[in-house]
Amino acid sequence: MWKSKYKLITFGYDRGLLTVKFNRPEQLNSVNAALHTEISLLFGDIARDVSVRAVLLTGAGRAFCAGGDLGWFRTMTREGLDRLFIEARRIIIDMLEVPQPIIAAINGPATGFGATIALFCDIVYASEDARIADTHVSAGIGAGDGGAVIWPLLVGMTKAKEYLLTGDSLTAAEAERIGLVNRVTGRDELLEVATAMGRRLADGPQMAVRATKASLNKILRETANLSLDTSLALEKECFYSQEHRECVQAFLEKRKPVFSSQNDA
Repeated sequence: MWKSKYKLITFGYDRGLLTVKFNRPEQLNSVNAALHTEISLLFGDIARDVSVRAVLLTGAGRAFCAGGDLGWFRTMTREGLDRLFIEARRIIIDMLEVPQPIIAAINGPATGFGATIALFCDIVYASEDARIADTHVSAGIGAGDGGAVIWPLLVGMTKAKEYLLTGDSLTAAEAERIGLVNRVTGRDELLEVATAMGRRLADGPQMAVRATKASLNKILRETANLSLDTSLALEKECFYSQEHRECVQAFLEKRKPVFSSQNDA
C-alpha cells in the first residue's frame, strides 16, 4: 500500500474519506528535507487512489505547518536547493491536478509554505486560535512557492501585496473577513466541522463534484502557468543572498535582522 512509505505523514481512512496529517508535532510540523520530499509525492499518490473520494488535510499537535525548518535552510547544499525547487513545483502542480476535493483544517500556525499548502486546498476551515502568514519575505526570500499565485485570487491584489510584502500574520477572524478561509470554528469543533464537509463530499455525486472542481481549478492552473515558474526562480535566487543568511541568523539569535541597506541611508 502506498501509504506505508510515508514516515512524517500519517493517514486515516473511513469510507472514501482520507485524513492526512503532517506529523512533526514537536517542530510544529515545520518542513525539513524528508517531509518536503514526502509532500512532493503525496498528491500524486492521492490522485491515483480510486478508493479516495475526499481528503481532509491537517497537522498533528498544535500546528498545521510552521513553514520551512530554518535548520534545514541553514545547512542547504546547492544540490539540496535544486531538489527543493523541483519538488516545490511538483507539489503545487500536483495539488491542482488532484481530482478529489481537499478540505484543510488549520489547527494552529500555518506559515510560509504551510500557508501555501492550506490555501491551495478547496475548502479551508481554521480554528479560532489559528494564525496564517506568508513569511517568506521575513526569511529574506521571495514568496515563490505558490503564495504569489493563490493570495491575489483569494483576497485581491492589494491585500495580497500587503501581506506578502510584509510577512504579517493574520488572525483566523481576519482571514475569514477578507476571504482567505471559508469559516472559523472553535478549536474543539474544527475537526468535526471539517470531517462533516469531507463526509458530505465523499458521499456526494463524484462525477459532478470532480467536474466542478476541475473547471474551477482550470483558473488556478492558468494563473500558476503565468507566474509560478518565475516566482520559484526568483525565490531560489534569494537563497544565495546575504539578506537571507542574515534573516536565518537573526532568527536563531532571537534578534531583529539588520540589512546593509539600513546602513546606506
